[in-house]
Amino acid sequence: MTEQQEASEDAVMTRIGQAVILLHAGDREEARNRLGDIWAEIGEEGDSLHRCTLAHYMADAQDDPADELAWDLRALTAAADVQGDGPGTGPPPDGRPAQQEPHPAMRVFYPSLHLSLAADYVKLRRPEAARVHLARARAATGVLADDGYGNGVRAAIARLERSLAAEPGAAPPPFPEQSP
Repeated sequence: MTEQQEASEDAVMTRIGQAVILLHAGDREEARNRLGDIWAEIGEEGDSLHRCTLAHYMADAQDDPADELAWDLRALTAAADVQGDGPGTGPPPDGRPAQQEPHPAMRVFYPSLHLSLAADYVKLRRPEAARVHLARARAATGVLADDGYGNGVRAAIARLERSLAAEPGAAPPPFPEQSP
């Protein structure tokens, strides 16, 4: 890769990061607008890491839970595309098992991606779909380091597990550590 290409890719991640700062500062509309502009530039065939990152944060900028779900599904699809075989080679957005293992650099994102999908399904009042993605998030946590990010993701999974377990008609947790 040439230095100019590397600088260009770094510029995309910088722009995504700037939009995320706006999102975290509470300016969801401006963040959504900027992320939308970047998405229009990189498109469905752009760099998988860029698409995954952008879609993951674009989901957080949505007001409608169905739109949030659509963007989180795009993020999961893009993460699967990092396997190196191009778009569409990873697990389908419905969450069926992948035919291949995810690229090692992307494995750390899977717990968060599945956690986001589980939260989306909770908002859409689809607890069974939420439980499926929550179990996938929990199963993928083995790759997380014992640091702020890893501990934060594990804590968020545990909170959502407790919340789902408290719902009427909830099935018993599939993992012993999920007890409230």
